[in-house]
Amino acid sequence: MVGAAAPAAWTSGTVEVTGGRLAYCRTGGLGPVVLLSHGLTDSGLCWFRLAQALAPEFDLVLLDARGHGDSCRIPEGGHDPARDIAEAAAGLGLDRPVVMGHSVGGRATADYAGAHPGRVSKVILEDPVFLPPADPAATAKRRARFREQVEGFRAMSQAELIAMGRATSPGWHEDDFPAWAAAKPRVDPEAYPAYARPWQGAVARISAPTLLVRGEAALGGLVTPAIAAEAMAINPRIQSVEIPGAGHNTRRENFDAYLAAVRDFLRTPV
Repeated sequence: MVGAAAPAAWTSGTVEVTGGRLAYCRTGGLGPVVLLSHGLTDSGLCWFRLAQALAPEFDLVLLDARGHGDSCRIPEGGHDPARDIAEAAAGLGLDRPVVMGHSVGGRATADYAGAHPGRVSKVILEDPVFLPPADPAATAKRRARFREQVEGFRAMSQAELIAMGRATSPGWHEDDFPAWAAAKPRVDPEAYPAYARPWQGAVARISAPTLLVRGEAALGGLVTPAIAAEAMAINPRIQSVEIPGAGHNTRRENFDAYLAAVRDFLRTPV
């Protein structure tokens, strides 16, 4: 997998999904399994810092989403990220794992947990894309801009990408940048997602305890207090925590508070 070097004790491989394979890295160990789905333009190893912190207690599986990292490319006509998670979990023989995702990976995780309520033990959503479906014209424009962004990434060296990351996100830890920069030129230009269905339906069907982790809207968090309140009203199994001083990249912008919230939730008996 691309990015920061994983510790020698971790393993890596691929798992078959419809039309291709997904790459993954796994920490191993005897603890409960946590299946991680990253955000747009990231890769599995962008969870590196969190995985290191949680590895003594949990067995973490860091997926490269389709169109990212070492996974297969986006097929013509698109794909279903939630189905990819379902097929990866089945292929790896995961029995009711905790499922966790950030941004578009958070939306895919919510869609998966809602579609397969008996297959997960807990759900953690880091500032998921809980936004209304965009109209086709707006989506087409955003996809065109995304393709240009990816071409820009591919024209930059790793040193240039890391320098850009440091300039735009000076509060991040140095350990966050290697995997983040390595993932950028590996993104499929067709990876920009489109959501035809509202998020509320999937959230209503989640039957496992769920933690909705969000940053501050003023700092770029997508999940506003109103959206969090709506999610909790739809599904009483959801609890929400706001991480102060963080925005959309919540764990990268206040890692200590984020880790404490996630660890407490993971340790709480179901």
